[in-house]
Amino acid sequence: MHNYTTRAGLSIHAPLAELLESQVLAPLGRNVEAFWQGFADLLASHAPRNAALLAKREDLQAKIDAYHTERAGQPHDAAEYEAFLREIGYLVPEPDDFQIGTQNVDPEIATMAGPQLVVPILNARFLLNAANARWGSLYDAFYGTDALDAPAARPGGYDEERGAAVIARGRQFLDQAVPLAEGSWTDLETLSDGTGKWVAIADNSQYIGKTEKGRLFKNNGLHFEIIFDPEDPIGKNDPLDIADINIEAALTTIADCEDSVAAVDGEDKLLAYTNWLGVIRGDLQESFDKGGRTLTRKLSGDKTYKDSSGIEHSLSGRSLMFVRNVGHLMTNPAILLPDGSEIPEGIMDAVFTSAISTLDVEGQAKYGNSKPKSGEASIYIVKPKMHGPEECAFTNDLFDAVEDLLGLKRHTIKVGVMDEERRTSANLGACIKAVKDRIVFINTGFLDRTGDEIHTSMRAGSMMRKGAMKGSDWLRSYEARNVAIGLKHGLSGVAQIGKGMWAAPDLMGQMMDEKIGHLRAGANTAWVPSPTAATLHALHYHSENVFDIQQSLPEPAGLDALLSIPLAEGTNWSDEELTAELDNNCQGLLGYVVRWVDAGVGCSKVPDINDVGLMEDRATLRISSQHLANWLLHGIVTKDLIMDSLTRMAAKVDAQNAGDPTYTPLIGNEDAPAFQAAKDLIFKGVEQPSGYTEPLLHAWRLRKKVG
Repeated sequence: MHNYTTRAGLSIHAPLAELLESQVLAPLGRNVEAFWQGFADLLASHAPRNAALLAKREDLQAKIDAYHTERAGQPHDAAEYEAFLREIGYLVPEPDDFQIGTQNVDPEIATMAGPQLVVPILNARFLLNAANARWGSLYDAFYGTDALDAPAARPGGYDEERGAAVIARGRQFLDQAVPLAEGSWTDLETLSDGTGKWVAIADNSQYIGKTEKGRLFKNNGLHFEIIFDPEDPIGKNDPLDIADINIEAALTTIADCEDSVAAVDGEDKLLAYTNWLGVIRGDLQESFDKGGRTLTRKLSGDKTYKDSSGIEHSLSGRSLMFVRNVGHLMTNPAILLPDGSEIPEGIMDAVFTSAISTLDVEGQAKYGNSKPKSGEASIYIVKPKMHGPEECAFTNDLFDAVEDLLGLKRHTIKVGVMDEERRTSANLGACIKAVKDRIVFINTGFLDRTGDEIHTSMRAGSMMRKGAMKGSDWLRSYEARNVAIGLKHGLSGVAQIGKGMWAAPDLMGQMMDEKIGHLRAGANTAWVPSPTAATLHALHYHSENVFDIQQSLPEPAGLDALLSIPLAEGTNWSDEELTAELDNNCQGLLGYVVRWVDAGVGCSKVPDINDVGLMEDRATLRISSQHLANWLLHGIVTKDLIMDSLTRMAAKVDAQNAGDPTYTPLIGNEDAPAFQAAKDLIFKGVEQPSGYTEPLLHAWRLRKKVG
């Protein structure tokens, strides 16, 4: 499947080499031969370290497995368990007090609080939508979702009753975000105070200036624009001529090379890097058919305005872009090392995405991604699935080496540490210290973190039901400690402290009720599944000042709750309860696997067992497969029961996808890669490294691509 070319002893997928040499290294003026030799030297020193770290993961897991196996049937001794984890080096000493030293951080990360999108990098249209989600129409967001407490829009064109409810809700927002000196926006009939001046607002510092179509204001660090247009269908019927309210929404977006994509070879990686290059250069475009018309999407330009003195300024029209590299585990055949082995994919991502981003650092981007208020531009990389401080230190050293390879100043490359593995959670302070001069992001994620929780304690006993995990002691401790430890080490005002995804893009009303809890917990960003969701979630940041909240949060708690194992208190579940748990896990597995393996789609809205569309990525499989593997290991269910559930849920997934002409049914194709992958994820789940799904998914996807 690969057409290899040779550079410095490396065999490289030829189109990848061409992309890097002609579209990145040449514009940067880098010596091509020196670059490839430097890359080869970097691999010679870092690939063995990468492998050694993976071997240490396996060694620690084997010792934990043996500990639980030797104590089977005995009551869990929490103090003894913690001492054991310290003895084997799973837990490391807490570092001396320190503060992070990251510099040259963009305000969208450091001093602003707002929504964050995560988007599959392989889908150019989605990538453009996310990048352009910096600004969103509040009217559209309310009109088209259930976030508005009013009857749904009637079909057949614009529903004036629904529109009136949207406008009323917009006025409520204005009263809350930019209150008038007297009275309410709801009752206002003219914008004039009677002397020809604009009506007074309570706090004049909130007024930023005039835009082409309206006026710009600021609240809790976020901008919003009131659009005036008496010729607009909405504005002409509004007493104030207000046609819309544009909200500054997705401050940041993560272009994802990891969990939300199916990238298994050089062809896939070429598309990933090409799309990233288009975003960084500012020339990414995508044409598509909509209603019989061909539309072309491209990146939005900046928003300009004039302040009270008539001086022109601009605000970014796009999200600040991170790129999420893959973790340390996987290799990829896109590049072969001199011994014929595959390149560690995380190292390849670090070099390629950083090289592309150097175009931005060196001023060769149409718009510019990173524009900190002081200092030089930065490159923002999110690094997932690291296990503990040694792996974070390796990433720090790797980024040092990449900076040296590309001729970048030290700490130009910033890192986001995803707190989604148990050993990282338990040693988070030490993990942050390992990257203290480049860290710009930490966050939590229920699915991957739960998958690792189950796998780490796989042999301790039977786990509680998956839904019950959300109320477990370890999870509450994990969420609280992540914020508290970040604040303790100086992330507030410098870096993002994030919370995980709202997975249901059609349940915006519920999101508006619940997701404000992320702000109240101290998170200055949180993941949302769509640009519309970002626009709505931005309202939470207008109603709560996260940076004020962060000042009053408690110090980090100890490890007792975090290290509590989510074992079931009893296993006398009824047949109905067991069937419900099996079906929930099997349906989720199959619904996602058919897209990943058959279609190469790593993230999409997948119907759950109740036909609710959820934005699913690979983490969904990790928790479901590990939960089933645990119950099978401890005899809660049998292989026959699981196969029965897989068969029944295959029929359900087939029915849910019946309208897709490209879909290959599971029933009748049980020997095909998708169904076999689902089986492997469960029945080989215990032996998978850290319970990850990638090795099996990649193998089955490659088999599907070969045919």
